[in-house]
Amino acid sequence: MPPNDLNDLNDHQPMSQSKLNMLKQITSPQNPFIKNTGLLVTKRREREAQGLFVAEGLRELELAFRNGFEAQAVLFDESVTRLAQVENLLEQAVVPPGEIVAVNNAVFEKIAYRTSVPNVVAVFKIKTTTPESLPLSGCPLVLVMEHIEKPGNLGAVLRTADAAGADAVFVCDPDVDVFNPNVVRASLGAIFTVPVVVSPPQETLDFLKQKGIRIFATWLEAAKPLYDCDLTQPAALVMGAESEGITPAWVAQSDERVIIPMSGQVDSLNVSASAAVALFEAVRQRRQKRI
Repeated sequence: MPPNDLNDLNDHQPMSQSKLNMLKQITSPQNPFIKNTGLLVTKRREREAQGLFVAEGLRELELAFRNGFEAQAVLFDESVTRLAQVENLLEQAVVPPGEIVAVNNAVFEKIAYRTSVPNVVAVFKIKTTTPESLPLSGCPLVLVMEHIEKPGNLGAVLRTADAAGADAVFVCDPDVDVFNPNVVRASLGAIFTVPVVVSPPQETLDFLKQKGIRIFATWLEAAKPLYDCDLTQPAALVMGAESEGITPAWVAQSDERVIIPMSGQVDSLNVSASAAVALFEAVRQRRQKRI
């Protein structure tokens, strides 16, 4: 069983008085909690089994705390990151973290990607978002991603979705783990700001139709140019990986098939670039309509 109670770890030493109520210290890279955190960084099956994932970065964790994600523990290298920085960060937390742990550089190297700049690492509880729990706006704009293979692509898509003000991103039959640390890193914390729903394609289709959200499926054949589509109505933009595209069910049950017009000789865009083009075309149309 992974260690869940840091009070059980024998190399914890109380720190001096601080505004932080539960500040502790870990000095051994072989500490059971540190070893388990390392597993959460590298192993999808451990994240899924334990319902936990790891995120790092002052900016990323600030977004997580502001948006109600609950941290089991927050760790920092006290030789690089000042305690005051951690205290300022935790003032943003809607839900206070369970433990605050100061570590040395040898420990931090086991769990962090960036070790030479002010940085923090947190072990978060996975927060599951269902379609029914989505806080949709009056005119929803959602993105549906299918068969996304690379964590960096999904992270970039989430970052774009945040910038465009999308209501949600649906991930259907994901080949990539949504809580892979590379997704978190590439999203720059947008994974905490944009509701992400992991759901099967048919369940997602049924939800969108129930909510009256028109489905625009990106497709190469018999498709309407994106710029000629009315995206000012409730809209779901459906995209897949370049290698596979989207499954036929999306095409068959879509309201419109759309294509991004391209003038060059290359016949496809990276999926994150395609998502950016489509989302910001919807943003452009909606702003123009308000004018």
